[in-house]
Amino acid sequence: MKADIFFFISSIATIVFTILVSILLVYLIKAGKNLYKLSEILKSSYNDSEEFIGELKERLEGNMIFRMFFPPIRKRRISKSNDDNVKE
Repeated sequence: MKADIFFFISSIATIVFTILVSILLVYLIKAGKNLYKLSEILKSSYNDSEEFIGELKERLEGNMIFRMFFPPIRKRRISKSNDDNVKE
């Protein structure tokens, strides 16, 4: 008699647990789909903004007033002979 009650209660608990886990999985799948859609939207917005920033940079670099306040940076050339003398 006690074994029958135990198996009945455990089978009910297993069924309830399975239902709760399946509901949780459904919500997790929905959340995953929403996150995927959101990431795709952000990627497209990022690409659009990247193009806009590139165009803005080109326009600013071509502006005479901008070049007056921020002159172009000249890269320094380091000769190999200076490097060889330093290593010795």
